Amino acid sequence: MFEKIIGNEPIKEMLKTAIQNKTISHSYLFVGIRGIGKKLLAQEFAKQILCLEQNQNCRCKSCIEFESQNHPDYMVIEPDGNSIKIEQIRFLQKKIQEKPIIASKKVYIVNEAEKMTTEAQNCLLKTLEEPPEFATILLIGTQENLFLPTIKSRCMILKFMAIEDEKIKQYLQENYGVTDVPQNRLKLFQGSIGKAINLKDKQDDYDKIETLVENLSKKNLLEIVQLAENLYKAKEEILEIMTEGEDE
Repeated sequence: MFEKIIGNEPIKEMLKTAIQNKTISHSYLFVGIRGIGKKLLAQEFAKQILCLEQNQNCRCKSCIEFESQNHPDYMVIEPDGNSIKIEQIRFLQKKIQEKPIIASKKVYIVNEAEKMTTEAQNCLLKTLEEPPEFATILLIGTQENLFLPTIKSRCMILKFMAIEDEKIKQYLQENYGVTDVPQNRLKLFQGSIGKAINLKDKQDDYDKIETLVENLSKKNLLEIVQLAENLYKAKEEILEIMTEGEDE
């Protein structure tokens, strides 16, 4: 359980224990930087909650339906544009009251949950205060301060830590054959597996940017102006390189 997800061992052990002891909370808040496995872990946790047999490599009806992304007792809500709107939460509230069809539980994931509007958060609060006994809600976010205190008070908050550099290097080597990761590149990853994956194919672009910046002090005023113009033209690509990292 959770073997393929790197890092945050204490959280994984806590969730394993909750499943084994049948002490699963009605609501969790997974919070931490992008790309450190929050969503992946939430999905695997959901699968285990819904599993009918709790066996390793289980092929029960629930697990098969989950893997085919066709499980009637499971739903993931994503932002609609730049926010999660109250209509989306109202739909969740309607569906969550329906009894499970395959499993004995129902699980709802709200990804990038800090993008809920204030109205949506207040609407969700009603469900968090009186959830159906068979339901578990998993909120995933990057900025804990964007959640209403009333929301946080109703959730078990699990704070994900950045992945260690050595684990990122090992992951890139084993999965992508990347064997040489400079220390300055590791700093750029900021402990995010997602960012490391996205940046691995853009090493040449980053090297060019790094070389330009390092050589600024060696250039005259005219060369610096020309360099600034080139950097400005490439600003969108540079920003993408510096900030990428899917929330996995």
